[in-house]
Amino acid sequence: MLQRPPLIVGNWKMHKTIPEAKELVQQLTRVLGDDLARIPVTVLAPSFTALCAVAQEIKGHPYLLGAQDLYWEDQGAFTGEVSGPMLRDLGCRYVIVGHSERRRYFAETDGMVGKKAAAALRHEMRPIVCIGETWDQRLSGRTEHVLALQLTEALAGIGKDQAQDVVLAYEPVWAIGSGRAATPEQADEAHRYVRTHLLGLWGQDAGGQVPILYGGSVMPENIGELLAIPDVNGALVGGACLDPVLFAKILRIGGVP
Repeated sequence: MLQRPPLIVGNWKMHKTIPEAKELVQQLTRVLGDDLARIPVTVLAPSFTALCAVAQEIKGHPYLLGAQDLYWEDQGAFTGEVSGPMLRDLGCRYVIVGHSERRRYFAETDGMVGKKAAAALRHEMRPIVCIGETWDQRLSGRTEHVLALQLTEALAGIGKDQAQDVVLAYEPVWAIGSGRAATPEQADEAHRYVRTHLLGLWGQDAGGQVPILYGGSVMPENIGELLAIPDVNGALVGGACLDPVLFAKILRIGGVP
């Protein structure tokens, strides 16, 4: 079992103007109060337009900055895209790649996710590589097959020596935004399979050190039982991270006693 503090990532998705983003950070900090010193490793991933403002707002606080996506080329004629050097210049330490919404709405493939993950590593950011099955795939017994395909392609360009900088996020597509999280048994089964795949790919030392987050309707009511699962090493939080009271509760539960 990975012996590290949990990693909690707040994915703001397409929410918050710059003033709203700054206010959210301020409110979260106020709600946490003295507990701020005991929170787990916490990454805030606002929209691109708010990254600079949030980077300034979190100075002096134990939050890390993350982005929600990046393009795999460093520069060029790619209208509307954002590169690794641009994100690193803003102070991003993490970047989410392959989120199911990117796959569903923007036709991202596993191969594209792999190139994005490699680009993040190239610019000293930790990619949070998202994988997960749909409800139909689960019902037809293809969960492990789907996860294996996604992992194989997304990690194809990443060497064993880079494994310590990779983060995985298992996010069952059917649980995202649905209010129906995976049961502890379902999460345990999926995370154990992902860990087994990593051990086969990179060996015990490297594969055993990759954090595997759970994502999909994470709330204060279920974060404790999720983090109690040996191979659930943190959470990728969506809607709840936009409410400073809810997110503070999640951070307190996952924090240092």
